[in-house]
Amino acid sequence: MIPIVLASLLIASALGCGTPPIQPLTSRVVNGEDAKPHSWPWQISLQYEKDGEWRHTCGGTLIAANWVMTAAHCIKYPDFSYSVFVGKHNLLEDEVGSKAIFPEKIVVHEKWNSLLVALGNDIALIKLSEPVTLSDHVQLACIPPAETVLSNLYPCYITGWGRLYTGGPIADNLQQALMPVADHATCSQPDWWGFIVRTNMVCAGGDGIVAGCNGDSGGPLNCQNAQGVWEVHGIASFVSGLGCNFEKKPTVFTRVSAFNGWIDQVMMNN
Repeated sequence: MIPIVLASLLIASALGCGTPPIQPLTSRVVNGEDAKPHSWPWQISLQYEKDGEWRHTCGGTLIAANWVMTAAHCIKYPDFSYSVFVGKHNLLEDEVGSKAIFPEKIVVHEKWNSLLVALGNDIALIKLSEPVTLSDHVQLACIPPAETVLSNLYPCYITGWGRLYTGGPIADNLQQALMPVADHATCSQPDWWGFIVRTNMVCAGGDGIVAGCNGDSGGPLNCQNAQGVWEVHGIASFVSGLGCNFEKKPTVFTRVSAFNGWIDQVMMNN
């Protein structure tokens, strides 16, 4: 029997992951820029229906042909009609290769508490009603090995359609921004996030220039490993109540490598 803790890694590896056919622009721009179209092909847009229209609410990551990883806090209204849009770059345009797929099942981490975000466990998995067809525009993300912890200032990229600035409009085109990791020793300093940041989280940014914002939630923190393969190390979880870009208040992500076992268990049981 294949050990359950290896299941999701083997699924992704068998299909190929973390190597986009369209290579992303790894520029040093820190205040955000349009991503090269479809260069982050595991990025999805989670949308909900309101007044007959589909509206972007969160990002997410395609980790298997029929599974998407996002933040638990993105599933605010379980009774809403949600849809996962794969292969998107511009949210306003009908794009070749893009498709909307309804969820078959949504599993929110059993220890997630919406009233106490700082307790962590801000992770959810969405089982799609049909598997995606992989293409140049739709690919799987790699998940890092269990308990991988990145070093301070490790270069990673946040991607999403979140607000362009505090209180501003959401982006039409997928955005990317360089966000170096702030390790736990740095991020947990009293004038940073202090005790709020737990070891099952990862911080990135904190320079007061770039950060995640509303609408980026649930989306990936993309980090390239030594072999040149992109791994998703974080799920965008929360930012400062003072605003999206605030010095010493980096974006806090759920650390994916702390949840490998949970991810595998959910996928194997469903």
